[in-house]
Amino acid sequence: MKFGVGQSVKRTEDIRFVTGQGQYTDDLHFDDETFAYFVRSPHGHARINSVDVMAAKEAPGVVDVLTYDDIKAFGAGPMPLMAAVRSRDGTSTKTSPKEILAKDRVTFIGEAVAMVIAETYAQAKDAAELVMVDYEPLDAVGTLSAAPNGPTIWEGADNNLSFDWEDGDRSGVDAAFASATHTVKLQVVQNRVSAMPMETRNAIGTYDPSDDSFIIHVTSQGAGNIRGGLARAILNIPQEKLRVITKDVGGGFGMKGFLYPEQPAVLIAAKKVGRPVRWSAERTESFLADDHGRDMITTGELALDKDGKITALRITGIANMGGYLSVYAPFIPTLAGSRIFGGVYRVPKAYANVKGYFSNSAPVDAYRGAGRPEGAYLMDRLMDAAAAKTGLSREEVRLRNLPSPAELPMENAWGLKYDSGDYPRLLAEGLKRANQAGFAARKAESAKRGKLRGFGFGYYVEITGAAGQEPAAIKFTENGGIELWCGTQSNGQGHETSFAQLVAEKLGVPFDSITVKQGDTNWVNGGGTGGSRSLNMSGGALLVSSDEVIRKGKQAAGQVLQAGSKDVGFEIVEGVGTFAIAGEGRAISLGELAVTLKRDKLPGFENGLDSDGMYQGQASTFPNGCHVCEVEVDPETGHTQIVAYSCVDDFGRIINPMLVAGQVHGGVVQGLGQALLENIVYDEGSGQLLTASFTDYAMPRASDMPDIDFKYEEIPCVTNPLGAKGCGEAGTVGALPAVMSAIADALGVLHVDMPATPERIWRVLQNRTAAA
Repeated sequence: MKFGVGQSVKRTEDIRFVTGQGQYTDDLHFDDETFAYFVRSPHGHARINSVDVMAAKEAPGVVDVLTYDDIKAFGAGPMPLMAAVRSRDGTSTKTSPKEILAKDRVTFIGEAVAMVIAETYAQAKDAAELVMVDYEPLDAVGTLSAAPNGPTIWEGADNNLSFDWEDGDRSGVDAAFASATHTVKLQVVQNRVSAMPMETRNAIGTYDPSDDSFIIHVTSQGAGNIRGGLARAILNIPQEKLRVITKDVGGGFGMKGFLYPEQPAVLIAAKKVGRPVRWSAERTESFLADDHGRDMITTGELALDKDGKITALRITGIANMGGYLSVYAPFIPTLAGSRIFGGVYRVPKAYANVKGYFSNSAPVDAYRGAGRPEGAYLMDRLMDAAAAKTGLSREEVRLRNLPSPAELPMENAWGLKYDSGDYPRLLAEGLKRANQAGFAARKAESAKRGKLRGFGFGYYVEITGAAGQEPAAIKFTENGGIELWCGTQSNGQGHETSFAQLVAEKLGVPFDSITVKQGDTNWVNGGGTGGSRSLNMSGGALLVSSDEVIRKGKQAAGQVLQAGSKDVGFEIVEGVGTFAIAGEGRAISLGELAVTLKRDKLPGFENGLDSDGMYQGQASTFPNGCHVCEVEVDPETGHTQIVAYSCVDDFGRIINPMLVAGQVHGGVVQGLGQALLENIVYDEGSGQLLTASFTDYAMPRASDMPDIDFKYEEIPCVTNPLGAKGCGEAGTVGALPAVMSAIADALGVLHVDMPATPERIWRVLQNRTAAA
């Protein structure tokens, strides 16, 4: 079928984007609107003795200035934690009550203290300079490594420990290590990064006094999630009193999936001043106040028998939570990734212990992959270490521990079932595609030019979100159009195209008659986009809705065709969904039937074929594959150039190969950015952010990136009706171990920590020379 599943259909939404017709939150404007600017703490840790706003209120154009007292007067609560974990001793996560505007203390530089509202943005920003905050600086601790011995940030969190989580078979792992022929141990650092989407965070709040209701226009990864958290957990209002609208979104990468103080602040301000209030972050504000990602130090250990087969895995780590706990913060370094600690390798016994610490830095939460890149990176670095210890090749040690297709489904050490895949074949295919056999010649050629060449690879597995339920609806218009109402939110993934392909094929309707509607809680309230869940969950919900369309259509077609007691069937005839009376020639297309019902309003079909669907998530899926990277290092400068990158991925059934390739390319680039360049740095003693602009924080550029040779395999999963496994985060998960393996190979060392900046590489080479 033209434009059906499996075809590389160009993104329909791109037409409006490339012609400047996209509509982002900051493009919206309202009558009598005002502008907000936040006064933010210049200290990493300080007590607030007083906030004097009188001069600011008298400044030109100022409408009002809000402080904590205004938040309290509204009755709003603190920012919520929605994913606490339990510590080893049975206690719950030590929390951090963060107010929308700071009450009497700030715990990281950039924390909002006051909110200036004015007629123009410039006036609000100028007046913010007149807000006098009497800060009493307190001792601070700005880094993860120093946090356990730093000054206490939150009462009740001794040594800044928020949680001490564990999972797995500790005694079984200890016994396996005691009897192991080989053991390896490696400490790895997950450098802190910032998502830095092209569109910064923003929000516009409006208030209607006639029914005491609110509307917020906000860039997000799902209007439904924002609505539930804002209404119930913060504003303490009924959900039906809040409408959340998200238009086009210029990138999210996990960071826009959370609640932030600025969101309730613009709503509270809109009610107080009786006018719309808008806010959009400057880039420096993004560095300061967006939730960051990663920031872990982890030690991994493997036990192996005499044949190089894994007998146990032990993981101990510490994770930075920042100045307060973001929405899902404790979940990310623990449960989000732990379920696939060990990758797809046979790991009979496993144990993990992760401690989360507060520090005087911005909160840390999910960033593309959210726990899975951390786990995959650690495991494949350990596999390289195991190869060095056992004398096996890096390929052979993996092959000895990868299950064959005949062993699937296989339950891992954490109780998860890997249902489908062909891991040994994809590993072999990945290495063949990267021409591993010809590497020695390429290495020799590089050496002639004075360069060091390295070849690295890894075999990753990802786990996608499939929890809970997801709604969708299919609506038919009077002119034959079809609207798909979805509760997930495209942040650039191409949902408008892929979802339309699904329904066009399922119902046999024209692809170009379909419009995807998302981002409005007046339509549907879904779980949003995150954890590569959109295709599994929204796709599943659209199939449920499509089945309901067909069920209704059979009944309605029976009336329109006057079938009497005869059965009416549905089939796709030459690409057209058709209802036909069994054994007769009388038939009507689905499109014609939908228009007829909208026009004639048959009894029992007042809403025509409009159908709702609710999909119950069944099980997570497991995208997997082999990523291979080749680098050249200049020993004089430490500069690393990626000269080749290839990957072979198993994403199950592919809906649109072009979109999948785009997702992989983007994910790989973000992974390479973290591996080579990106690093958020705080001063240990003061909590001052040292990388608060693109001058100091190195983002990957086109010139840094190689061509990416991407190939996919379709090995359908058996855990959802689509057979699709998801692809949105897999590129990042696979990239980290591949590039760092290549760099270590080039340098002739076991391991180098990220980011592999020229200075770090140069120092490794100098130390290696000195040691020789």
